[in-house]
Amino acid sequence: MRQTWLVPPMLLAAFAGTAAAQVPVRPDTLARDSIPVQELPTVTVTVTRTPETLDRVPLAVGILDRADLQRGQATIGLDEALTNLPGVHVANRYNFSLDQRLSIRGFGSRSNFGVRGVKILLDGVPQTLPDGQSQLTNVDLASIGRAEVIRGSASALYGNASGGVIALTSEPASQAPFAQRIRLLGGGGPREQDGFYKAQSWSSFRSGAVSGTLSLSRFKTDGFRQHSAAEARQLSANLDYLASGSTTAFLRLGLADNPRAENPGALTAAELATNRDSAAANNILRRADKDVQQHQLAVGLRHFDAGGNEYEAMAFGLLRDLKNPLATANYVRIDRSVLGARLAHQRRLGPAERPLRLNLGLDLQRLRDDRQNFLSDAGEPTDSVTVDQLETVIEIGPFAQLLWPLPNGLLVSAGVRYDWVRFDVDDRHLTDGVDNGGARTMAALSGHLGASFARGDAVVPYVNVSTSFETPTTTELVNRPDGTGGFNDLLDPQRAVTLEVGARGQPVPELTYSAAFFLGRITDAIVQFQEIGGRAFFTNAGKTHNDGVELGLSYAPTAWLAVNAAYTYARYRFSDYKVVRGAVTDTLDGNRLPGVPEHFWRFGLRTAPARNVFVDVDHTLSSSVVADDANTLWVDAWGAGVTNVRLSLNARVGGVTFSPFLGVNNVFDRRYVGSVTINGFGGRVFEPAPGRHFYVGGEIGWAAR
Repeated sequence: MRQTWLVPPMLLAAFAGTAAAQVPVRPDTLARDSIPVQELPTVTVTVTRTPETLDRVPLAVGILDRADLQRGQATIGLDEALTNLPGVHVANRYNFSLDQRLSIRGFGSRSNFGVRGVKILLDGVPQTLPDGQSQLTNVDLASIGRAEVIRGSASALYGNASGGVIALTSEPASQAPFAQRIRLLGGGGPREQDGFYKAQSWSSFRSGAVSGTLSLSRFKTDGFRQHSAAEARQLSANLDYLASGSTTAFLRLGLADNPRAENPGALTAAELATNRDSAAANNILRRADKDVQQHQLAVGLRHFDAGGNEYEAMAFGLLRDLKNPLATANYVRIDRSVLGARLAHQRRLGPAERPLRLNLGLDLQRLRDDRQNFLSDAGEPTDSVTVDQLETVIEIGPFAQLLWPLPNGLLVSAGVRYDWVRFDVDDRHLTDGVDNGGARTMAALSGHLGASFARGDAVVPYVNVSTSFETPTTTELVNRPDGTGGFNDLLDPQRAVTLEVGARGQPVPELTYSAAFFLGRITDAIVQFQEIGGRAFFTNAGKTHNDGVELGLSYAPTAWLAVNAAYTYARYRFSDYKVVRGAVTDTLDGNRLPGVPEHFWRFGLRTAPARNVFVDVDHTLSSSVVADDANTLWVDAWGAGVTNVRLSLNARVGGVTFSPFLGVNNVFDRRYVGSVTINGFGGRVFEPAPGRHFYVGGEIGWAAR
């Protein structure tokens, strides 16, 4: 019987006009390699694993706070906030079975489902498995208070699949003994079946040395397309214990139950023109869907000694149960377990005024997948087993980092890491007379070297060169074109080297900016060369060049007005890619990488026209996108662009805070394609976005004093 520990359905009408963040939201700017006005020298980033103020970090790092992530937002998808950062592209498929396609400087753009090539952390706990695949199952944006993003190769910091890093941090416990808020929203499009709602309860307590938070949420949607309904329930609990003035113990628990996530599939050009709200016929016929439960637990300890040295130890585990009928008449069942640990020690060396900081550590993970594939009948497994195997992945990653402040504002950062990843498969389906079991080991040494120069706030230039290492995921390895079990022996890891030159600064109090120029050279790039009915097959391209420019700007002439802009130029090309089809060899050198626009703009207007009243406007422009490696299938640009508007209000009556909000997405009802299925069979590549749709909701909260 399915668990029922999460929030039951609640009627939005019962709370009409309510709202409220517990802590009043302050006016903000759109954070990106810059931060709110007059705070540039004081913001510290921790995603670099060696804490440093943002103005000194020799990397492209963006920061989003609670207002960016939650104020007036539906808190349903990463695209709501992360696309405000240059270099980050989130393609919303409006398909909860596959998730949004998240890419940073092209890393992750091949993803057929989930997240690839980008490391995801939640409160320091990896959401990325040792084979490089990430799930956002335990992430609820309504409980996230901060996001830090590294753009660019970062395997020297985090190992396998670190073409970029996203570190999410839950909202901390309130300073009050007890605090509570309820957040509700609902909305939809012009059709009755387009509706969706989300309900969340967030609680906080603090007593002596113990503090904690508890978040419960439920989301449900009918989907704007045929066969696209979804439901998700989430629980997250955080507990912190201050054992002494220098030692803290913590516990992080995440439970998720997603009983339904129908997959409408991609459309052909003819289907898109006829009815953009339709679904692929095979996806309906075979009831393509996803049912998943995931539980994660982490415990850890941090200690600071009298010299300012830090010691950290953390252990975590994950259980995931997946039932996944596909549109290819296949039914996939995976029983997954993961165990992991992290040990780290940061030591201060040298004089106190400019200490050299050395960070040493070890990351360990072990993944075990019990995988069975069946032929299916209308979404139900039959007795015909096609794959029955036990897959094990072990990752060992020791690392060392050095942060060296030098005179005259110079800061040097260096790091090195060795990753050893072993894949084992035990084939238990031997009735075909073939044992497809075996093992593969993939290893790499990754490095980073960077420097920044800060003599004032106006211009802080930096430069870095870094590498990344990315293995195929187990799913990519087992999706063999011949349909047999085991691992694809021809699919190798990819490696990348990135050179970046950038600058950030605050020449006047009202203006912050950032600029980054990067050259990426990727060898043995893992690319999706074919997709059939939701099942993707992968190969290695010889080389790709991922070069680009990222620009960010925030201008706040008054306390009630801020204008923000983010622009990304992405020149991503195959430089050596041959596709062999029988006796025919296609040379694709010079072609664009599919799935990512070459030009992407995001403009934001943040206003407070009256006290505690906020109006936020976002406008997004995207150039055309290619949907296949051959560059024969093109998706049109977004024309005049897509506009989203949010209105929110903060009010306090006694000890209760109220914050109702209203949002309208795609205000001008543009007809555009939000994402593509790369190399979809038969031209089935188009994943349309909805037209104009709205939501209304709010928060109500109070705190004991």
